[in-house]
Amino acid sequence: MHPLCDREHFAAPFPLSGVIRIMPDRDHEPDELTSPATGLEEILARRYLTTDAARPDTVARRHTVGRRTARENIAHLVDDGSLIEYGQFATAAQEQRTELVDLVTRTPADGLIGGTATVDGRACVVMSYDWMVMAGTQGMRGHHKTDRLIDVATRLRLPAVFFTEGGGGRPGDTDYPVVSALDVGSFRMWGALGEVAPRIAVVSGRCFAGNAVLAGSADLRIATPDANLGMAGPAMIAGGGLGQVAAEEIGPADEQAANGVIDILVDDETEAVEVTRRLLAVLAPTAFGADHVEAADQTSLREIMPANDREAFDVRPLAETLLDVGSVIWLRERWAPELVTALARIDGMPVGVIANQSSHLAGALTSDAATKAADFLELCERWAIPILSLVDTPGFMVGPEAERTGLVRNASRMVNAGSRFTRPLIGVVLRRGYGLGAQAMLGGDTHRPILTVAWPQAHLGPMGLEGAVRLSMAKHLATLPEDEREELVRTSTDAMREHAKALNAARVFEIDDVIDPADTRRVVVGMLRRAG
Repeated sequence: MHPLCDREHFAAPFPLSGVIRIMPDRDHEPDELTSPATGLEEILARRYLTTDAARPDTVARRHTVGRRTARENIAHLVDDGSLIEYGQFATAAQEQRTELVDLVTRTPADGLIGGTATVDGRACVVMSYDWMVMAGTQGMRGHHKTDRLIDVATRLRLPAVFFTEGGGGRPGDTDYPVVSALDVGSFRMWGALGEVAPRIAVVSGRCFAGNAVLAGSADLRIATPDANLGMAGPAMIAGGGLGQVAAEEIGPADEQAANGVIDILVDDETEAVEVTRRLLAVLAPTAFGADHVEAADQTSLREIMPANDREAFDVRPLAETLLDVGSVIWLRERWAPELVTALARIDGMPVGVIANQSSHLAGALTSDAATKAADFLELCERWAIPILSLVDTPGFMVGPEAERTGLVRNASRMVNAGSRFTRPLIGVVLRRGYGLGAQAMLGGDTHRPILTVAWPQAHLGPMGLEGAVRLSMAKHLATLPEDEREELVRTSTDAMREHAKALNAARVFEIDDVIDPADTRRVVVGMLRRAG
């Protein structure tokens, strides 16, 4: 134990006054700066008590279960020596029930570590609940500190990273007159911060109640496989008369990834921090040009899609070929996989990517896919990131089952989000651009983007071509024998396909151009440069 942890040194108002030895490894007499007259010795001693080194047994237990401490995660995230910490000396507001010495040694920083820092030179705010302090619960002083840091982030328009592991509100704080605590402003302020700066939440372990709301309110959530994310933990569930459940049953990571709550599922906290750094890098102003980025061979795009235009394919390698090598971060991969979204760079510039995935439901836009698209459009709007839309869709999903999912509401929300999008949008029709779904992918219509181009094999139409034939010729087809009917459908569809070719759409100026796939990156980069 550190020599300053002895209870005899804690006597208000200066519990550590008169102590000579400041740090465990100091075995020499104090110099002028750390003499009792300067008061620095007490500050250094108390600061030591807030570090992981002062809690070796607790840290060891944390490591035994394969987890890192809050300070270890922050140290991995931020540049060395850049953290300017706020409220390091705060303790839990429980002096009416607990001796001060115990509060200082057992509740450092009131379980909420935070401050301003830089990540690869970019300024940000970072906060983390400390599970080693009362299970990462939210204390009253911790809330005040959170509010203070959110206010700083808002005023300076700094992106914020929040490690949100913890059990929710803490009922044991006695030093504040509280009835409901519903006047706590942290949730409102964190929500409002999203209007001026990006918010990223990192979730590992148990994250319940108020902690979960802060995670859920962030723009993006990164989570580890052991994460449990829920609006209430076991105690609150039992208190509500809903029975006894284990924490592991509440919002496990695989379920929350499948339903879209978790944006990025990673292997562990180390990878979570690395992905966070990559996301912050996407947001950073461009500091380098084409000479400093790596791009794949663009001629491979000419052969990347199947020759049979009815054959499904994975659109992600296509997108990764267009974008800077190693820059792509796919979001919500396990939810609504018929639509994929990503943040990336192209020629060093930040860009959002939205693309139809034909390997799932032929790339049709379901209710969930429309919601995913609208969320992404709104995210890129807030973060001032342009979007590259890669279109290959038969349109919105149709039918009674689809309508039961609220498709009209969610599809319309996607259309509205596109119409309100003010950042540069570039559309590339890869293969099929049919109906309202294709319009929604392009922000509302083919002239909504600052540029809409198509690849040579693309077709555009008001709906799926065969469906259009069957609908327009329904009465005549009904009079024919089956073999004649199907032959007429085939020949009529072929004729309509010829009419629906991208070149024909370009001839009547429904789109801006038809381009060589190998030229796509150059065209996109040129337009984004012109858009500033």
